Amino acid sequence: MEEYYEYFKAVHIIFVVSWMAGLFYGVRLFIYHTEANDRPELEKNILQKEFTKIEGRLWNIITIPAMCLTILAGGLMYYTHFDFLVTQNWMWVKIAFVILLILYHFICQNIMKQLRKGIFKYSSNQLRLWNEVATILLVAIVFTVILKSAVNWIYGLLGLIAFAVIIMMAVKIYKRYREKKGE
Repeated sequence: MEEYYEYFKAVHIIFVVSWMAGLFYGVRLFIYHTEANDRPELEKNILQKEFTKIEGRLWNIITIPAMCLTILAGGLMYYTHFDFLVTQNWMWVKIAFVILLILYHFICQNIMKQLRKGIFKYSSNQLRLWNEVATILLVAIVFTVILKSAVNWIYGLLGLIAFAVIIMMAVKIYKRYREKKGE
């Protein structure tokens, strides 16, 4: 089975990309779905019905299967090199970030179900900030995997925090820009 490691890795990477695309686009749809509340009633009803349909298709056809295949391929990679990977500290850090990403996925799924029922708990700006959580987790996972033991955990954590602050500031700046333009 060890000879298939590189194949499992390729499949893992392909489905990580698909899963992340589904997460990024899904939350973007939640933002538009929420902003449809500000439209005239007829337009609002048409848009929200369409967003519900698109979100469901994206989630069920792309995002959930991609998450499952990502986890399966990652598990097979882990299984084929268990003796080595179980001793690697970076792998445990990666797994912790992946668990957070899975939690993020299910929170997004819950938001989608609420939107489908007409429950809008978050503003479009809050959802824009929420969308950046996936970006932060993706950056953390990629840097952990690429740098492995070469990363100094304190500097890595400080860098991740700085990156998160920059992303959040960018969202706030973009909000001000949109408000100035009157969107």
